[in-house]
Order: sequence, then C-alpha cells, then structure tokens
Amino acid sequence: MGQTLIEKILAAHSNQDSVSPGDIVDVLIDTRAARDFGGANVVKNLRQAGLGVEDPSKTLFTFDCNPGGSDQGYAANQHICRLFARESGVELRDINQGIGTHVAIEEGRVWPGSTFVSTDSHANIMGAIGAFGQGMGDQDIAHAWAAGRVWFKTPPSVRITLKGTPGPRATPKDLVLAMLRKLGANGLLGYAAEVRGKAAESLSLAGRITVSSMATEMGGITVLFPPNDEVAQFCSQTSGRSLEPLQADADARYEAEVEVDVDGLEPLIARPGHPEDVVPVAEVSGRKIDSVFIGSCTNGRLEDLRAAVEVLGGRRVAPGVVLKVVPATRSVWRQALAEGLVQRLGEAGALVGNPGCGGCAAGQIGQNGPGEVTISSGNRNFAGKQGKGEVYLASPETAAASAVAGVITTADAIPSQPAVFATRKPRNAETVESDDVQTAKPTSFNGRVWIVDHDNIDTDMIFHNRYLAITDPAEMGKYTFDNLEGWEDFAQRAQPGDIVVTGRNFGCGSSRQQAVDCFGTLGVQAIIARSYGAIYERNAINAAVPVVVADLVEAGLKDGDEITVDLESGLISWANGELQGEPFSEVQMAIYQRGGLLAK
Repeated sequence: MGQTLIEKILAAHSNQDSVSPGDIVDVLIDTRAARDFGGANVVKNLRQAGLGVEDPSKTLFTFDCNPGGSDQGYAANQHICRLFARESGVELRDINQGIGTHVAIEEGRVWPGSTFVSTDSHANIMGAIGAFGQGMGDQDIAHAWAAGRVWFKTPPSVRITLKGTPGPRATPKDLVLAMLRKLGANGLLGYAAEVRGKAAESLSLAGRITVSSMATEMGGITVLFPPNDEVAQFCSQTSGRSLEPLQADADARYEAEVEVDVDGLEPLIARPGHPEDVVPVAEVSGRKIDSVFIGSCTNGRLEDLRAAVEVLGGRRVAPGVVLKVVPATRSVWRQALAEGLVQRLGEAGALVGNPGCGGCAAGQIGQNGPGEVTISSGNRNFAGKQGKGEVYLASPETAAASAVAGVITTADAIPSQPAVFATRKPRNAETVESDDVQTAKPTSFNGRVWIVDHDNIDTDMIFHNRYLAITDPAEMGKYTFDNLEGWEDFAQRAQPGDIVVTGRNFGCGSSRQQAVDCFGTLGVQAIIARSYGAIYERNAINAAVPVVVADLVEAGLKDGDEITVDLESGLISWANGELQGEPFSEVQMAIYQRGGLLAK
C-alpha cells in the first residue's frame, strides 16, 4: 500500500519504512520553536524537570505575539526567554523579526518533507511547502527541545480537490473560505488533508500559505500541498538543500475524497463568531464597519499588501474608519517599504505596524472594542478572539475595498462616496472568581456532571487570550468559560470533583495550555467530549488531565447527575444506564499515572 504525504514525512522522521493511520511514532523534529507567550512556560518546564536543550542550533524563540513588549506580562516573558537564550545558546528572533512560522520559511529552516513544531496553533502553515508543522502545548515543546523528538499519532488522510475555475475576482482567501463553507469547523478534525486540482496547483507560495494557515479552523492536523516548481526552487534556495520531489504515492489510501466546487467562485466572507459561517460578500454588503485589519499569518505576505494597495488606488479610507496593516515579517516590511507600499498605505490613512501577528494577539494592532465592526484578513473570528466587537473574515482585497467604502463591499463595487459612520454602544466584559482547588486523579471515580451542550467550543471560549500572560495555574480557574455565552459564571458554580460533558471538537483553536490547566485549578475531575481539538487533546493528556472520548451529551443526563467513569475500560455508568467510551491508550495511561509528560 502506498503512502500519503503525511505518512511519508512521519515515516522518514521516525526510522520507519512506512506508517499507517493510528500508528504512534517517535518523530524527529527538524526545527523546534516557542513564541513569546509560550516560551516562558517552556523555560519553566525545562528548569523544573532539570532538562537541557538537545540541539540549540535547531531551536529558537520567536517574538511575534507582542512585538512591542507593550504588556508587562509579555515583557517579563520575553525577558525570561532572552536570558535563557543567552544561557543555552538557543537562537532568538526578537521583536522586530515577525511571525515565527514565516521567518522559518524565509530562513530555510523548513523545506518540503521536513518537520517543525511551535507553540503556535497555526504551525501547520508549513503544509504550504509540503512540510509537517504542528502547534503544540508548552510541555510538548519543552520535550521537543530536550529530546529533539515528540510522540505523534499518525493521522488518516483525506484528499481535497478544488474543482473548476474560480472567477476573476476570487483570491486564495476565497478558496480557503470555500473549503470552510464545505467542511465546517470540524470537517477535517484529526485529518491530514492534501489539496489538489488546477486551482490549487496554480497557487503561489503566498496563496498556499493562506490556505494551509486555516487548516486549524477546519479542525485539521495539516493541509498539505505537493510542492510545485516555484515552491521547490524557493525552498532549495533558502535552505541550501538539493530537494527530492515530494508526492504521495499513486496507490496511497485516503480516508475520504472531498470535492469543493470553486467554479466561477466569487469573493466570500465569514460572518462574526465562526470562520466556517461563510457567505458571498454580496449577502452582507452595505454593512457599516468601524475598522479593517490586514495582516496575520494568513494574509500578511508582500503579495497581500500589494493587492490591498492596488484596491486602495490612491484613495483614502472612509472617515472614521481605521485601517491597520501588519506585515508578516521584517523582510516583507522592508520590501513593502522599498516598493513604496508603506508610503501609499500611509497616504491612504493606514497605520502600518511592526511585523508580527497583529490582531490575533491581545493588546496588538488589529484588536477591536465592544460593538466595533471589523473586517479582518486573519484566520479566526471567534467571539472575543480579536476583541469584543464583531469580526468578519475576508481577503485583503475585500478588506481594502471596504475600508474605502466604509461598508462591506468588493473591489469592483466601491461607491463614489463613502458611507456615513454609525456609532455603537460598548458592552462590558464580566469576570468571575473561584477558590483554588486541587484534586487527586484516580483511574475510576464518581462525579457530578455539567452538560455543556455545544460543539466547537474553542480555547478563547474556555480561557480567553487576554489572560495568556497568566502562568500561575492557581490564577487560571477563575477565568474558565468566562467567554462562553451562558457559562460565564461556571467557575463560581463548579465544585471539586465535577465532570464536564460536552460535544464535538472541544478545545479547537489555539495551543494555549491554560485552557486545560484552568479546569485542574477548579478541581474538575475529567472532561468527556465526543471529540477534541487535536492540540487540546494532546495538552490535556500531557498534563495528566483525564479527557475521555464518548458521546454522552444525548444520554439524557442533566446537570447535577452523578456518573462513574473508569479510565481503564472507558465505561461510563449512572443510575439508569451506561455507555462505552474510549479507554485510555497505553501512552495516555502511562503519562497520566506518572503525573504528566515531563514528570520523572
């Protein structure tokens, strides 16, 4: 049986002739990175476990979430990382370098067939060049730094074919939004996808980056492109390597074949709160906006800035509308400056920021306020992720056109006069507090359930990114679910020994460890979900937090009912019934019993 792209990469990095879906392999990681918000925890984990760095030349910090160090928490974390880099020889890309994944691509630290891990949940952007990239939690990254390897469960593969010829106004962002519309927030949950079709094959490196960067928003492990000549030549030059062609075998086995019809595709937009809630721009055109953000790992490349400037066409943004632009890297910023793009953006009324993540990180350029309506070229618009306002996701072209118009529109429908600005009333965020609690972790236990009957609960709903600088677990519990509508007071109501029962794709979104640790602070014994976001599940397993896979939401249980959970057998029972869940795997049980991945 032939091998898919992901299977070839994992086999080559685990000394295997071949691997199959479900195989757990020990994967050699070519490049291991940590960002400014996760890096301090990586350092803490290494020091607490008494571990060193296996190969500093393959290891680096990237400061991209808060390039200015403008928050005391971030500033402290960045300095912890700087000190550790000086002591250990680990490399550092400081506050002026830009998004770590993009820096790694530009510097040739990744190449087709290579492996890369980072505390960035969009590390799977490496699929754009046919590499395996994976976002992981702080413990995983600490282990990768210390051992040079991590365990990984080989995912099944699906093949996505983009069918047809997109319309002349369609962009790479519209292609990936069309994929999201088709697949939804969990349509690729646990899968590695390969993208084919003429529309995919013709994409530039920047276009492939746009598509691969949103694998996480579909629940995917990665979205991989077989490298075309342009990508192969670029990677050969940056890495200094003679690269072998990378293709899946003709007889490779795919779990599913998915066709996405892009014939005649028109500009698309994702409505606030859900990246998968995708409609034609025409369906929401005329909606008044307050601000526009162009940047992020999805659309912060030079090609994106050029496209935005072309749409602006020498015009200024609408009165009262704020346009914020953040290049992905320092090299993009410099080239944009050399080409006059920065000047033209400034003349249009835009704020051009230091290279970095921008609006996806709290306190950075691109965040919005309560009631603010924003069009963003980013990859996420979860409630509260980019601020307390409403965030629409669209291409840089649609974003620039809307900035000029003052309302949502496309590049070919900009009115002669901008729309009149409208004001909105802000809403105040609420926080809750609870006592800090610690509980034991037996292999069989009873507990009171909370039925959180939602699918796709993301990490910002569990533990919002405005608290990312918190590293003390004792301080985390009070913020649990305070961004999940209807559950803002969960931390006040929860008691030690409780069990959370929820739906599909729990913990989708970012790689933050706090979204796991906050439950431990409250004394929650276990989480039972129909499925989990891939990074979240790993974080919980590695932190020895029991996460059980079972479809318990429809079992007829009510909040407050008592259940018994057996981790070894997977059996869940209660007064009037029982249900068979997935038992702990050997790896999961071993990590659980010793108290965590890094525990001695």
